[in-house]
Amino acid sequence: MRRSSSAPLFSHWEDGPQGRGYSGSLLGDSFVLTRSRCGRLAAASPFRGGQDAPRRPHSQDGCVTLHLLMRHKHSDYMHWSKTQSRARINLATSGVASFPLHELPVNVKDLEINGDNSYGYAPLQEAIAAHHGVDPECVVESAGTSMANHLAVAAIIEPGDEVLIEHPAYGPILDIARYLQANVRRFARAEENGWTVDPAEVRRCITPKTRLIVITNLHNPTSALTAESVLRETGDIARSVGALVLVDEVYLDAVYEGTPRTSFHLGPEFVVTSSLTKVYGVSGLRCGWILAQPDLAWKMRYLNDLYSATPVHPGELLSVAAFQHLDLLRERAHRIVDADRNVLREFLARQSAISAVWTDWGTTSFVKLRDGNADIFLERLRAEFDTSAVPGRFFQMPDHFRVGMGVNTEMFAEGLDRVSRALARETA
Repeated sequence: MRRSSSAPLFSHWEDGPQGRGYSGSLLGDSFVLTRSRCGRLAAASPFRGGQDAPRRPHSQDGCVTLHLLMRHKHSDYMHWSKTQSRARINLATSGVASFPLHELPVNVKDLEINGDNSYGYAPLQEAIAAHHGVDPECVVESAGTSMANHLAVAAIIEPGDEVLIEHPAYGPILDIARYLQANVRRFARAEENGWTVDPAEVRRCITPKTRLIVITNLHNPTSALTAESVLRETGDIARSVGALVLVDEVYLDAVYEGTPRTSFHLGPEFVVTSSLTKVYGVSGLRCGWILAQPDLAWKMRYLNDLYSATPVHPGELLSVAAFQHLDLLRERAHRIVDADRNVLREFLARQSAISAVWTDWGTTSFVKLRDGNADIFLERLRAEFDTSAVPGRFFQMPDHFRVGMGVNTEMFAEGLDRVSRALARETA
């Protein structure tokens, strides 16, 4: 089998019920590839991830079969988001509407191009620390939550370490683990249980080899909230095998009433990532951060030297200004999210072809298409109704799709109306 230069092979390790598999994409198809020491291609069979992983290869004709190893270096979701998500009616958003610079009480004349920010800009670190009630030494600046997750995982694990990640999961989190050559295991968040984290399921799936458990709270894509008691129990489970718990809290402030405190306060086994990108409408500032114990925080800062010498200082200054007026940013988005949620509630009540687990918080909802293929439905929705939503395949749930709230209620209502008309055409 020969690789086409125009179709790169991307692949990763993943544990499934039958053992470790090695997956890839070749000319648009997925394969498990193994090669024997004597140079023959031992297997090239269809493969769709951990659930279909083959048994470990064994000695055959005196030749030990080895898995090919090639580092995973891409994100299908991010590529789709940047190239295919846009439509006149965009339900594929993940964060709230952009907050206009002219509405932020800041004097542009106070901005400077350069500043003292070698390992973080002190006023920004102090603002983040005050927001969470932590020591500034525990704060690591990052370029958004995605880079925060990358730095956190990379500082914690080594190639071959086992990482336990929720299912469904935000695709780029899996991409990070695979790029870092982790052995990925999954624990289920069941739809029939409201997509909640079940500590018994975490305990069932963890092993003595697990070095990191990864959770999003609020859950991306469903907006399910994980209670502090559940997080605390998960931390106990992690501590029992010497693992840490990484909690991506980028959506947590979208619990507008009674906002939970950060899980970082639950114990030293917790590492938290977040940013101003999703709930506050200032994604362009790329103001992200990690909360970690000081020794681990320094590992992350040193690691970030490989990626960026220093952050963009005007962005840091504007981020400090955003923290000074955080309630202003949050309340503006809150009003739109609440209005959109009311529209969504009425829409779902009228539908029989789709369903969604309801939450009273968050900026996203994960909708299940009861019959049919969600990818095909979304392609038609975009082609015939100029409306986009995020395919569930990017969360390993191909019969679902994600819709985003908090941008424009008139557009959101029109988008749901077009979804309704597309569904009617499907069933006609």
